Amino acid sequence: MQRYFIETAIENARISGEDARHIERVMRMKQGDQIVVVAQNIAHICTITGFEGDEVVVDATGETIPSSELPIQITVACGLPKGDKLELITQKATELGMFALQPFEAERSIVKWDKKKGAKKQERLQKIAKEAAEQAHRTHIPAVYEPVTFKQLLHEIDQFDAVFIADEEDAKAEKRTRFADKLRLVQDQKLTSMLIIFGPEGGISRKESEALLQAGAQTMSLGPRILRAETAPLYALSAISYEFE
Repeated sequence: MQRYFIETAIENARISGEDARHIERVMRMKQGDQIVVVAQNIAHICTITGFEGDEVVVDATGETIPSSELPIQITVACGLPKGDKLELITQKATELGMFALQPFEAERSIVKWDKKKGAKKQERLQKIAKEAAEQAHRTHIPAVYEPVTFKQLLHEIDQFDAVFIADEEDAKAEKRTRFADKLRLVQDQKLTSMLIIFGPEGGISRKESEALLQAGAQTMSLGPRILRAETAPLYALSAISYEFE
């Protein structure tokens, strides 16, 4: 069944905007057809009861679908990458269970966030996250935040139970810090939130790594191979899914 998100309670469920047009014009659904409506992070099976103007009116059947969310909230912080890589990260990381995405201006970021075009770009990224969440049958749409400076990111890390840095220097070391070992500790301690920090092309600088370590972050390795900026977050989320699910 098609899945749609609403911001109201399920008792007042009405679908509007692009989703309503998708139901009526693309899917060509009719009264009596069933869809899944996610309200307040719960997926409800609903029946379409009518079409009123630009809205689709639905009625909950009382049946819900179990959540497919990861048991731990993973926020991905990535240094601004080149091209459309941020869109790829947003889409695929959402499919893999990311809770939120926090881009930041890293020392080695070549791309600079255009403040004038930033709102539209952020809106597009949020739309990509929504569509990916629907496709992956999730009950949560990851928030895609406006990029922050590295200094601002440092001030945010104390909000998380665990903070890890994907450090390519660790990957090159003879004795690497295995991510699997770190994840088992997180699981044993029953932590509920995690921030994983990834650099842009070129990785996290030594200065940034040292500042993060002093603020309480830990380094970890994603294996002996050096991964691209858009690959590393997806690798990490896959490892987390394997360990926790």
